Amino acid sequence: MSTTTETTGVSSPNSQRLLWAGFMAILAAGVGFSIRAGILSQWAEKFGFTMTELGQITGGGLTGFGIIILLSSFLADTLGYGRLMSLAFVTHLVSAILTLAAGYAFASGGKDAAFQCLFWGMFLFAIGNGIAEAVVNPLVATLFPNNKTHYLNILHAGWPGGLIVGGLASYFMNPDGGTPVSWEVQISLFLVPVILYGLMLLGQRFPRSEASQAGVSLVEMFTQVFAPLMLVLLLVHALVGYVELGTDSWITKITGTIMESKQRGLLLFVYTSALMFLLRFFAGPIVHRISPLGLLFVSALLGFVGLNMLGAATTVVACVIAATVYAVGKTFLWPTMLAVASEQFPKGGAITIGALGGIGMLSAGLLGGPGIGFKQDYNATANLKDKGPAVYERYKAPGENSFFGFKVTGLDGAKVGVLEDGGKELARASDLLKSQGRADKNNEELSAWWQEASKTATEDQRLVTDAGLYGGRQALKLTSLVPLTMAAIYGLLFLYFRSRGGYKAKNVDAGSH
Repeated sequence: MSTTTETTGVSSPNSQRLLWAGFMAILAAGVGFSIRAGILSQWAEKFGFTMTELGQITGGGLTGFGIIILLSSFLADTLGYGRLMSLAFVTHLVSAILTLAAGYAFASGGKDAAFQCLFWGMFLFAIGNGIAEAVVNPLVATLFPNNKTHYLNILHAGWPGGLIVGGLASYFMNPDGGTPVSWEVQISLFLVPVILYGLMLLGQRFPRSEASQAGVSLVEMFTQVFAPLMLVLLLVHALVGYVELGTDSWITKITGTIMESKQRGLLLFVYTSALMFLLRFFAGPIVHRISPLGLLFVSALLGFVGLNMLGAATTVVACVIAATVYAVGKTFLWPTMLAVASEQFPKGGAITIGALGGIGMLSAGLLGGPGIGFKQDYNATANLKDKGPAVYERYKAPGENSFFGFKVTGLDGAKVGVLEDGGKELARASDLLKSQGRADKNNEELSAWWQEASKTATEDQRLVTDAGLYGGRQALKLTSLVPLTMAAIYGLLFLYFRSRGGYKAKNVDAGSH
């Protein structure tokens, strides 16, 4: 392994290959995340999930992501980056097997069994993602020590790159008014970049983190997490995780409802992801002009404005403009936060940068996904109870959902799905079961319900759609308060650094510990 040079700022001869292998690993996570967002409605209709339950499935994946980033970060310098990436590869494969078993589980054990398969399949998928992220973030910071913000943004361009691939796949595989490609085929697409990053890493040597190379002990790395400034960064990155990944779990569904087309919602998601993908390659020049904290402050303000605009949008054009503002706002938040942590706490090695990523994912999983789903259920339910109490009684879920002590009985995803397509998919499934001589209790109960509910379907659909739209808009407006809070914190951090002579990146001093 070669040492860092002043001319290139690169610490290893295979830096570019390792950078792009890491890019591909993060792209795999983006493909899986995006595909999953596109098939939520299929899961809701097939298995009868409410919005909160779907949020728990998506949130469970992000929770696993966060936990494993934290754990893997402590082991990164001990086990080595290569071993951890091999483990990530295996875990990705196992997660696919468990997720694809959901249909069989539903047939034999019903909704709860399917929920468990999807939840734990997503959890394992997230573990693979988390192991990979725990490695590639400190790896890239080590490979490019003189330009961390720029290269960490390039690395994380893999995320919107995966969203583009997954979003386009969802667009063509879930046609409006047509029969979608089975969700099993769609979710399997994430295995393509998984296999590619596995091949790219074969036979490669990995450097150790900057802190490890400088002889910093594991104990000293760990103590960096509890520095006052680091604790502030952890708090604000929890907010980043909530607003970025939590919102991404729902944005396609919400904007699709606003624009009266799931396909338009998907295309808008692809457009904003493409915008993020391109912009992340230009983080370096921007940071050289306004500093990382300046970039974060402006990004948070744009996030606040964009979410409010989305919550108020009523036309396709308004949605596109609002989504553009929001996308620009969230583009640089995650990777630039990682760079700030690495630049201010280089002695933390993989641990500090991993703690930041872990807390962001935990926040998205425990708060963002379920919380935004709950806000939709809560507001949609309140709207429908007010406008059509009898309709609410027809479409309400059989059980109550809760979020941090707040409770609501949301709308049943299976019933709403039947209403949206006029019972076509239900009839198709019923005919298929009859032709195969099989009985399905869930299908029979839903068919009996629809036989009565179809009599008022025309009026019901207007009220149910309006309620869902209201719930989505209110959720976005409430969520906009999170980036507004972030902007305030970034402003205070800017003043803090200014009082100390301005923001400056720190280097590991091997003789200071």
